[in-house]
Amino acid sequence: MRTPGTTESGTATLEERVTGALVGAAVGDALGGPVEGYSPEQILERHGGRVHGVVGPWNGGAWRTARPIAPYHKGDGHITDDTLMTHALVRVYDTVRDHLDAYSVAEHLVPDLMTDPRWIPELEAEAIPLQRIFLAEKWLVARIHYGHVDPREAGTGNIVNCGAAMYMAPVGLVNAGHPAGAYAEALDVAGAHQSSYGREAAGVLAAAVAAACLPGATPASVVAACLSLAKDGTRAAIEAVCEVASRYSEFESALVPLREAVAPYDTVGADYRAPSLGARRPSRLHAIEELPVALGMLLVAGGDYRHAVLGAVNYGRDCDSIATMAGALAGALGSPVPEDWAKTVAEASRLDLWQPASTLTSVAREVFERDVTRRRAHERAFTAIGGAGCSG
Repeated sequence: MRTPGTTESGTATLEERVTGALVGAAVGDALGGPVEGYSPEQILERHGGRVHGVVGPWNGGAWRTARPIAPYHKGDGHITDDTLMTHALVRVYDTVRDHLDAYSVAEHLVPDLMTDPRWIPELEAEAIPLQRIFLAEKWLVARIHYGHVDPREAGTGNIVNCGAAMYMAPVGLVNAGHPAGAYAEALDVAGAHQSSYGREAAGVLAAAVAAACLPGATPASVVAACLSLAKDGTRAAIEAVCEVASRYSEFESALVPLREAVAPYDTVGADYRAPSLGARRPSRLHAIEELPVALGMLLVAGGDYRHAVLGAVNYGRDCDSIATMAGALAGALGSPVPEDWAKTVAEASRLDLWQPASTLTSVAREVFERDVTRRRAHERAFTAIGGAGCSG
């Protein structure tokens, strides 16, 4: 096991990092889905130990009717809405072939959710994604398509949660190596979906993925990049959780301390399925739970994919999204996703987990070329009006 703060990231190519991040996010999502909403103690009791890979539904064969999960088949390698939304955003990039903004969400993502039937693993049926995504994501359709709200402001009024952050890894990958650019673009994109610390988390997650793509990046350098950009409660929560995480090198003993560290910033409360009165309301003092814990698990694991994702899964609560984020970050750092996990999830979910990565790698290269052209034009214009000349 690597020591905390280290990883073998220096030699991974752009394509390997994009593939690791997107496949890693999907696999983390699928592993966390069946234990989402439960505590580490409940997970331990239900499975007779910690979860170490793909497991079946919490309620076994009764998943079709058992509350509160019905009618979703969570488990057996099925991805959830985190991956459905991530792949939808990749398709938007594939169409636009440039940086995105809130209007890209309105013009491309919303129609994709409403009109294109796809295989939905948890429903075991073909359906439009709108029929699976959570209420916080349905808000996109209600506000933008039916409400005709300015896309840049459509996120205002939605519950504040990890709904935007959970699928923001592609923004970080298109801006690979440029955390500040990823942060700014994700804030713009997420404005159509979220506000307050939910929108902030989307920006910081994208920045973290972009930072993980830097040559020689480590979990510690990723956290440092996040802290250089994050604002308000999000920054405070990341700092608190990661300070605690730095004391641990295995997730079992870190589960309770990480929860205690993030609790003052989390609005949901101790009982995940019975949120507090102040849950998910806008605030400059609070943060979503998922992003700080994902970064904490990345530190605990020293960047190792398997360790980070299993830590996220066994943390419980919103662990499919925590594992999605931790998986994206570890994959972007270059830590390999276990082949058996990826194969199982791809087959069970009837998804090609590698094709979106190939598409996004191509897009990232095109966008970088566009950025260079735009930058050179700016340099020439600035020099022409008496600014300093470019030394390059």
